[in-house]
Amino acid sequence: MNETATPFARIGGEPAVRRLVRRFYELMDTLPEAYGIRKLHASDLAGAEQKLFMFLCGWLGGPQLYVEKYGHPKLRARHLPFAIASDEAAQWMLCMRDAMAEVIADEELRAGLDKAFTDLADHMRNRADPAPS
Repeated sequence: MNETATPFARIGGEPAVRRLVRRFYELMDTLPEAYGIRKLHASDLAGAEQKLFMFLCGWLGGPQLYVEKYGHPKLRARHLPFAIASDEAAQWMLCMRDAMAEVIADEELRAGLDKAFTDLADHMRNRADPAPS
């Protein structure tokens, strides 16, 4: 195994990233536990799916499809209009973890991506958590 291979190459390139993103949004669309983040998205997830696919290709070390089309992702700024607290970040991670478990066989890669995605989801939080009732 080439330890210097990018996560993009290790995951299986564009076809695998496409499968990961498709499964992620299928889970978001169907898991009751993901309702909080699903309602933040348009009824048609095709646009979000394409943008996440393009972003993840570059983020994982592959072609910079998102940057070439839209410029710098500015993820935090682009997500400011959406209320994202710990629950929403956790719901996003639930869908991503389940999708990764189905698409990425390499446990070491999956563990590394889990950490990176968790950090990314945490960075997207832009609202305080609601006070306990």
